[in-house]
Amino acid sequence: MKKLVRVLPATLVLLLVANPALAADASGDIAMAAGLAIGVAAVGGALGQGRAAAAALEGIARNPQASGKLFTPMIIGLALIESLVIYALVIAFQLVGKV
Repeated sequence: MKKLVRVLPATLVLLLVANPALAADASGDIAMAAGLAIGVAAVGGALGQGRAAAAALEGIARNPQASGKLFTPMIIGLALIESLVIYALVIAFQLVGKV
C-alpha cells in the first residue's frame, strides 16, 4: 500500500506531462482523459471499498453481536461507492462519444 502511494503520484504526473507532448489532435486528448478518468475512479473506488470493508470487519471482530447493525450500512456504503465508479464510466463513455 505504501509503495502504491509513492508510485501513483509519479505515474499521474508522468501521464499528464507526456500527454500534451505526444498528442496528435484533440480526439487523442479526449480518449486519454476518458481512460485516465475511469482508471482513477476504479482505483479510488477499490481503495474506498477496501477501507469500508476492513472497518466493518474490524467492528464485527470487536463486537460480534453488532454484526447485524454493521452489515446493512456497510452494504449501502459499498453500493454508493460503486455507483460513483459507474458514474465515472458513464462520463468516460460520453467523452469518447464526442471523439
